[in-house]
Amino acid sequence: MYKIVIPGDLVSDDAKRAGEGTYVEDGKVYATTYGVVDDKGEIRVVAFSGKYLPTRGDVVIGKVVEISFPYWIVDIASPYEARIHMSEISTRGGKRIEFGDMNAILDLDDLVAVKVLNVDALMRIDLGLKEDLHIGRGNGRLIEVPPTKVPRIIGRKGSMIRMLKDKCNCFIFVAKNGRIWIKGKTKDIKLASEVILMITKEAHTSGLTDRVAEFLNSVKTER
Repeated sequence: MYKIVIPGDLVSDDAKRAGEGTYVEDGKVYATTYGVVDDKGEIRVVAFSGKYLPTRGDVVIGKVVEISFPYWIVDIASPYEARIHMSEISTRGGKRIEFGDMNAILDLDDLVAVKVLNVDALMRIDLGLKEDLHIGRGNGRLIEVPPTKVPRIIGRKGSMIRMLKDKCNCFIFVAKNGRIWIKGKTKDIKLASEVILMITKEAHTSGLTDRVAEFLNSVKTER
């Protein structure tokens, strides 16, 4: 039976095993979020839902929602506004970018893989482009899951995401803000999306990795 907790609930007396979604006080482990306790190995509380709160160094997928010189304003699935300064691009190409040229570089609704460079006290978020990740429109699919489910989709030491990439034969990029970009053949994208949503729905259950592997193997046999 799964134990559901709310913030402040006592989770364990073993402070050495405290993990994500918990805090330690007086040698005891308490929940920081509303969710389900996972006590296999590290003690975690898997949250049922939650908005993405950016942290410096996070790599996320954003969507350009406004062009306001000298910034591109980007939606990163957070309650707070994020922005890319034009210098992030102009300094790389060595050419000054004029306001009228900004939409030729990044236009409204463009998807971008970005890194959180800074989050100030007023929650203004500065972003930098990731050159090694190409996110586009029309040649892949973007799906969104609660950010709290990202660790389960990646798995311990990347085990789950490696299995998905291998079995689904897709490029899959899981961003910290819960957005996932999938690129490949249409049928492979569909399968990867279906499995990711299955993981999201059953993230708090035990034996999930085995069930996912069994499902993927059965699909592969049918093909």
